[in-house]
Amino acid sequence: MLKKQKVYRLIFFFILLISTNHAEAQKTDTLIDVGGYNLHFTIYKGKGTPILFESGSNAWSTDWDSILPAIYKITETTLITYDRAGFGKSEINSKDTNLLNHGIEKGVNELEIALEKLGYDSEIISVCHSYGGFYSTLFTAHHPNKVKYVVRLDASIVPAFTDENLRLYHSQSRQSVGLGMYYETNNFQNTVRLMRKINFPTTVPVIDIIAGIPYHTKTKEQTKEFEKAHIDFVNASPNRQLIIATESGHDIKFDNPNLVINAIIKAYNFTLDVAKIRSSKNRRRVSSNKD
Repeated sequence: MLKKQKVYRLIFFFILLISTNHAEAQKTDTLIDVGGYNLHFTIYKGKGTPILFESGSNAWSTDWDSILPAIYKITETTLITYDRAGFGKSEINSKDTNLLNHGIEKGVNELEIALEKLGYDSEIISVCHSYGGFYSTLFTAHHPNKVKYVVRLDASIVPAFTDENLRLYHSQSRQSVGLGMYYETNNFQNTVRLMRKINFPTTVPVIDIIAGIPYHTKTKEQTKEFEKAHIDFVNASPNRQLIIATESGHDIKFDNPNLVINAIIKAYNFTLDVAKIRSSKNRRRVSSNKD
């Protein structure tokens, strides 16, 4: 059993004091056609391995705005947020009313098309929150060699969604506002069943942060199942780290932004170290060939 790692409230004042002016100057918004309708992207353009942010259920790209300037200032790398189809400023293919054609596979495919058009379809770091954990997992499974690191924030994880929990999910009264949320909600059982077939690549490093304060709608049993699922996930590979944000609720990026920012910076620095090692090996190989 993995020993829980409590999070000490280490406050990095240099993060809090960073001016956001430079970051705002680099911020651009764009719409990308993914098949006759557009997805909205917000991009902080920089250099280095881009960081892609996956929002939670019924959340928009603006959900990440409070932490992006500090991350950009420190890393100076490209930061990418977007609205999934039917959310925020993104459109949805309203002509297609087939429920199954608006599932998570379609959503990830739309993301892949957009990233290729934007020119960010090589190396990437994935940061995900809640329901966005399913998107990040499926995207990583599609591109295990492209995704260099994943930072998970109280992310959805399949083993926590037992058949009984799925039954309870659909027995609850749910108000779906907008087509995006309608399709997400009504496809949820299909999403979980698909994700049960997906294996997260063990080669991709992960920082898995979960909330110490249980989500208000979860029973004690569901909370235990959620925590055990994350512990088992981390134990499945030596390059995964579990952090329990003891004083944070579900939205950790708001309750403990410094923890989240520093986890993302750690992930980014890892890609820099790997790049240095790769460059050093290439230089040695060239030198050896010359000799």
